[in-house]
Amino acid sequence: MLRRLALSAVVPLAVLAAAVPTSTATASGSASSGPVPSVAPTSGPFAAARPALGPLPMPLPLPGFLDDGEGTGAGETDEARTRLTVSVENTGVPGADGTFELECGPTGGTHPEGQAACDRLAEAGATRAGRQELFRETPEGTMCTMIHGGDATARIVGTWEGRAVDTTASRRDGCEIARWNSLVPVLPDVR
Repeated sequence: MLRRLALSAVVPLAVLAAAVPTSTATASGSASSGPVPSVAPTSGPFAAARPALGPLPMPLPLPGFLDDGEGTGAGETDEARTRLTVSVENTGVPGADGTFELECGPTGGTHPEGQAACDRLAEAGATRAGRQELFRETPEGTMCTMIHGGDATARIVGTWEGRAVDTTASRRDGCEIARWNSLVPVLPDVR
């Protein structure tokens, strides 16, 4: 989205930069045969020296801003700052219980579905609601269906997009089941 916003700002500036020298030449009389009406006074006390207009400078993109985050330093992607430890117990799914390391940008660690988990985190991080809700625990007093989804529990600790994460998840009621399912494949699919 930032790329689209930057491009939508740069393109109109490019059009203006290309149009200004043409309109200046026309207003100065070099491209026209007669006088050009002007809104600004050309004589008297309100006449001011007008600077010659030239092409407008093009804004320079910030490093890593328009190159899909392939830059270095300040342009480094948020995904590169993702390191999570995922501990899962009592899922009843062979190979799903245990403690796994997940690193994104580049994908690494011991997580059994590392690339899919990093893709899910990147997808959630692309929206403001996703960034706010992904690891948020169910608020106290929330009305949830009393459906028991199993004894599976998980704890996720580390950093995601540069933010500290320390959360637990279970399948004790409808809200927690929905929260768990939103974290698949970071957490195992136990449906």
